[in-house]
Amino acid sequence: MEKNIPSIIKNINKLLKSVVIMFFVFQGTLNAITSNTNVVSRVKGSVIDAITEEPIDFAPVSLKNRPNVGTMTDENGNFTLLIKDSSNIIVVSCVGYKTIETKIQVGTLQRLTIKMEPEIEALNAVIVKPKKVKYKNKNNPAVELIQKVIENKSLNRKEGLDFYAFEKYEKLQISLTDYNENLRKNKLFKSFQFVFDNVDTFSIPGKKILPFFLKETIASDFYKKSDVKTTEVPHAEKMVSFDEYVNKKSISQALQFLYQDINIYDNNIFLLSNQFLSPIASVGPTFYKYFIIDTSFVGKSKCIKLSFFPRNKTDLLFQGNIYILLDSTYAVKKIEMSVNKDINLNWVKELFIEQEFEKIENQGWMVNQDNISIDFGVSEMGTGFFGQRSVTYKNYQFDINKSDSIIAAINNPANKERDDLSEVFWNKHRFQALTLPEQRLYGIIDSLKKVPAFKIEMDAITLIASGFIGSRNLFEIGPVNTFYSYNPIEGSRLQFGGRTTNLLSKKINFETYGAYALADQKYKYYGRLAYSFTPNSIFDFPLKNITISYQDDIKIPGEELQFAQENNFLFSFKRGINDKMYYNKTFKLEHLNEFESHFSYMIGYEFTKEIPTGNLFYNPVNYLDKTYNIGSLNVSQININLRYAPNESFLQGKIYRSPIVNKYPVFQLQYSLGNNIIGNSYNYQKLIFNVSKRFYFSFLGYTDVQLETGKVFGQVSYPLLDIHRANETYAYQSNSYNLMNFLEFVSDKYAALNAQHSFNGFFLNKIPVVRKLKLREIITIKVLYGNLSNTNNPDLQSGLYKLPIDNFGRPLTYSFGNMPYMEAGVGVSNIFKLFRLDYVQRLTYLNHPNISKSGLRVGLNFDF
Repeated sequence: MEKNIPSIIKNINKLLKSVVIMFFVFQGTLNAITSNTNVVSRVKGSVIDAITEEPIDFAPVSLKNRPNVGTMTDENGNFTLLIKDSSNIIVVSCVGYKTIETKIQVGTLQRLTIKMEPEIEALNAVIVKPKKVKYKNKNNPAVELIQKVIENKSLNRKEGLDFYAFEKYEKLQISLTDYNENLRKNKLFKSFQFVFDNVDTFSIPGKKILPFFLKETIASDFYKKSDVKTTEVPHAEKMVSFDEYVNKKSISQALQFLYQDINIYDNNIFLLSNQFLSPIASVGPTFYKYFIIDTSFVGKSKCIKLSFFPRNKTDLLFQGNIYILLDSTYAVKKIEMSVNKDINLNWVKELFIEQEFEKIENQGWMVNQDNISIDFGVSEMGTGFFGQRSVTYKNYQFDINKSDSIIAAINNPANKERDDLSEVFWNKHRFQALTLPEQRLYGIIDSLKKVPAFKIEMDAITLIASGFIGSRNLFEIGPVNTFYSYNPIEGSRLQFGGRTTNLLSKKINFETYGAYALADQKYKYYGRLAYSFTPNSIFDFPLKNITISYQDDIKIPGEELQFAQENNFLFSFKRGINDKMYYNKTFKLEHLNEFESHFSYMIGYEFTKEIPTGNLFYNPVNYLDKTYNIGSLNVSQININLRYAPNESFLQGKIYRSPIVNKYPVFQLQYSLGNNIIGNSYNYQKLIFNVSKRFYFSFLGYTDVQLETGKVFGQVSYPLLDIHRANETYAYQSNSYNLMNFLEFVSDKYAALNAQHSFNGFFLNKIPVVRKLKLREIITIKVLYGNLSNTNNPDLQSGLYKLPIDNFGRPLTYSFGNMPYMEAGVGVSNIFKLFRLDYVQRLTYLNHPNISKSGLRVGLNFDF
């Protein structure tokens, strides 16, 4: 045994030396080659130790006789390799193991488990194996190289130029994927089997995809440094249309949200409502590991191939390869990247991004090809959706002296967007040809929409999504979730209504409902007529319309519903005592005007006659009878609402449009004037200012912050004060106080802070068992401080209405003392990818009667 010790030590030193050398040459992963029509084979696999069956990380996987084409296993020993030629042998090698060659089948998707045998020297049961070397940034040539890339970003990114303009062609295809023949045999699809004849078996090896949506766009972009923004001018658009069921503009906006432009030179990259840290961000070496793989040619450019992957595989980071020019510019020639399957990202099976850059007119390296592919699905296996966006760029122009004439030509009305262009035009102006399944798609969808069974099934889907029945008719019925509801004053309430559709008129829309309550035995009704001053629907941005409406119904003071219909069945379930309401007869006349800049104004007149009911009374303090009730209160006011939401986009629904939250602030100013000259019971003015913004912290999540302040000028009774938004349902409402009772607090001036931070699973995703659930942590804090001046305090002013009290004479409505109202919460979202559960704790004013000091609230939360 002693004779063998020098041999053992010699072999250990040899192995360690090899590991250190290979550490700087081989590691990382290449999962990010974008799937396209040139791909022939696709291999997904894992590499493990044949003896211990432990995964082998950072093992090079390449093509035989083509070592520059390949990838590397990740920290779990997994790899994905896309092969764009007829090569059929892959080679796996790693220091300390025997090299393995494996033959693959061309043109298929294969899953392999490769077992590598250690090159070991066994001496009396002593096994010598290679050891891992701790990764360090110091004296690491890969890190030194990426630092050079980071230092030269300002010189290489296109935003460093004074001016540029270019043309681009964008193609976006959505397909059904991973489906089996049982789906085709399903009775639901019996009447349109011809759709399945357009299956594409070539674009993704080993997968059948069935295209059902295609959108093509030809546009021009220009950037002028003095304007500090990029402007896109679309010239032509062609897309598969489902106008009878889904708003065309809404589809475009939703797809634009899913497939946004990506600039790798930005520190942070916004993708699927999350912010990812770029691999060439200024702080990239703190969160990424980098490894020099080899030199490689991209086209005619010689580059250094650099692999990168997250230090923590659960963080919102990318992994892949960067090809860096082997010259003094340190510019990125090409990048391929994907995301790790362990990150907390919903609905995404796989995601691939590929960008390639080209040097043009000695101006710098400009992107000439941009591809992003996303494979969506509820789970790793089973039917899903595959979407691929390909953008090709050409005709770059840089002459700042000609910028005005270039921009004028781009903005020429003759070049405005059109969707009625012939196929001859598209065949001539497409930058890349369509595949055969794509060519057939337009005609197939046109035929599909004529099939009666398809129309019936789409009606069912529309009902589930929007709550309306009969979207293909002149008048649609709904929303169905308001047909029945309950509250203590009305008891069971039956309601029926609907509205006209665009088939009757795009410019005119009429909406109505009628209701009857069994307890109070009263009829309620509503009618609204809207007219659009644009050629588009009254729901399409930018809105320019006038509406007139009348409503006779019941309300709860201080209740505000976010994106929900009044009398929704789900809001029938409330905590506490809900016996303070008022009947209102409201007439409104409003004009809304939105601009392309996303500034808007609304000016209108409103008259409401409020009649308190239940345990709500309008009685002045100088009346001794506590139950004396003034018959009604007249609220007649002029309203002006100014709103500015730069770069805002929407997901347009049938009932409302939902803004897509981005990094830009939203400002809103509301002004109301009430005067007895126009029939009001009081003279007053109201002013409310609100600003909200989302702050992103890369993989640490994001914070939504909302600041609001308001003031009432003049002397008014409490129904005209600021009645602060309360929530007595068990549903979590972001913009309301979830443990405040209705009508609990009033003020004539106030300031409020509402902050919520979502960690996007940063902590929970690091717990071995819990991380499989992909839960996300949330913390919230809401602070409201107000004041009731002596002018509007009914204890100091006779003639003002008394603040509400309960049957025992205890006050139920309060002004603020010397402390703010506060509530805080911790929660978990992404439960089954759809729900959130919050534990909310009330922190102040705990001595008020009939309050909840804490509670669980459930909310719906759909996000990526």
